Amino acid sequence: MSVAPAPVDESVVANLAATAHRIETTLKDLLPTSDGLDRPLFDAMRYATLNGGKRLRPYLSLAVSDLFGVPEERALRVAAAVEMLHCYSLVHDDLPAMDDDDLRRGQPTCHVAFDEATAILAGDALLTLAFDVLADPVTHDSAAVRIDLVRGLSGAAGAHGMVAGQMIDLAVEHRAVDVATIEHLQALKTGALITFSAESGAIVGEANNRDRAAIVAYGRDLGFAFQIIDDLLDAEGNEEEMGKAVGKDAEAGKATMVAVAGPDIARKRAEQLARQAIESLAGFGQPADTLRDVARFVVNRRT
Repeated sequence: MSVAPAPVDESVVANLAATAHRIETTLKDLLPTSDGLDRPLFDAMRYATLNGGKRLRPYLSLAVSDLFGVPEERALRVAAAVEMLHCYSLVHDDLPAMDDDDLRRGQPTCHVAFDEATAILAGDALLTLAFDVLADPVTHDSAAVRIDLVRGLSGAAGAHGMVAGQMIDLAVEHRAVDVATIEHLQALKTGALITFSAESGAIVGEANNRDRAAIVAYGRDLGFAFQIIDDLLDAEGNEEEMGKAVGKDAEAGKATMVAVAGPDIARKRAEQLARQAIESLAGFGQPADTLRDVARFVVNRRT
């Protein structure tokens, strides 16, 4: 068994819940509806998106936006776009051709609740809607800012980011890999989108290069720490708390820090990364305390 985590900061849990409510409201407004033949598509999009979850990625986007004084409507639209893309990735990850999961956030996965074809299309639609939201002048009146957002999200999500990470993850199943390979894999598969989630707040806030680089460094370390803890929870957690099947990484022969280094070293590495993330915020003073609290929460969470 690994070293036990510290107690979870309940104030962060409360803040996540409050933010999740704000994000849900924005998502409901942005997601399409229909009474026509395309209704199953839109119902599946809403099912896959409006189903709870920690909303960590939009929380990061909003927290950084707040650090740079971004108006709420703009910040919420950017955060919602990030969450749409994340939910698309979950829909596709759960498919039989990928991780073949039947449970997500405590309820049947999208392809189980609907069907595989509808789930694929719902994921496709969420992916493209995220970019539509970011490209809309309502999100920001500067075309340069909107282009920066679109370019950043596409880089985090595409062939040099999350999709590449998923491909590597499939390629190394049941193969012996070293820690460097795992760090590269997870930096792409999970870390890239978490990094952009934080960076998006700096982009829409038109932060200077120094501040933006500090936020990117924070997000990069936080993303890797998050994935290590996710792997620990898969190995040691239970299905009821997690809201999804556990123990699947080992069964599938997944390459994780836990599998290669063991749970104790994995947790220590996650804690080290969280400390590094916090150190990246030194130049922001007290206004960045929310982001520091998130880093601590990530390594102590139980779900």
